Amino acid sequence: MFLFVPFVTGGSSGIGKCIAMECYKHGAFITLVARDEHKLVQAKKEVEKCAINDKQVVLCISVDVSKDYNQVESVIKQAQEKLGPVDMLVNCAGTSISGKFEEVEVDRFKKMMEVNYLGSVYPTRAVITTMKERRMGRIMFVSSQAGLIGLFGYTAYSPSKFALRGLAEALQMEMKPYNIYVTVAYPPDTDTPGFAEENKTKPLETKLISETAGVCQPEQVAKIVVKDAVQGNFSSSFGPDGYMLSALTCGMSPVTSITEGLQQIVTMGLFRTIALFYLGSFDSIIRRCMIQREQSKAADKRE
Repeated sequence: MFLFVPFVTGGSSGIGKCIAMECYKHGAFITLVARDEHKLVQAKKEVEKCAINDKQVVLCISVDVSKDYNQVESVIKQAQEKLGPVDMLVNCAGTSISGKFEEVEVDRFKKMMEVNYLGSVYPTRAVITTMKERRMGRIMFVSSQAGLIGLFGYTAYSPSKFALRGLAEALQMEMKPYNIYVTVAYPPDTDTPGFAEENKTKPLETKLISETAGVCQPEQVAKIVVKDAVQGNFSSSFGPDGYMLSALTCGMSPVTSITEGLQQIVTMGLFRTIALFYLGSFDSIIRRCMIQREQSKAADKRE
């Protein structure tokens, strides 16, 4: 089954745009939502190049999905009147910031929760009633591997992405009887404009830790997450590290199949052992950076 009317927040660039393009390749009618009208127009042109028939439509709406619920509800109603009921909601609007806890401005913690968490709550709240009435739908939350493990430099970012996991688990329990399935995606560092912007101020420790996992392309992420959402998989992970993290932190998360649950049970001990080595290497990186910084300060004082 493919869902033909996706509503994509954060759709003007990065993963959101690539998800829209992936859906459009399957004949979808897309609503792209973002704040920047100019970027939306450019994204619309790129998405339209992926059309497989001349009936497809890309609707663009400029709105901040994290600010005013009534406004979000209004634009979703507008989109559904033009293209039909939303089959798949893709919550991809988000932002990131990295920095040492005591150096991050206090209002940035609030900003992270507004954009990354409430920016997913509001659109979801606006589509859920129609989905329940129709007894069908898919809801996707784009979290991050930093939503599975708290890392140096992400004291503002990680909690906002962890919150999506809690929302997804609770919502899936409520929606499953209505044939509505929730997917939460945990992409690693991905080559997007947001990632490039984040790198400008990223602490050295965070960079060195992140480099151990490599960087994905947004097109790769989009293909995997769309496939998982259409299939109704609760968790969408990427690569061996992502699979290990997802299995390690599964806890009370839903499983799509008995096989998935058995795999988690069997691999838990091995993955925990590997994870301890990772954590040890991260601690070593942080200590090494601290020592180098202190030595540099001492050398400056002597001069």
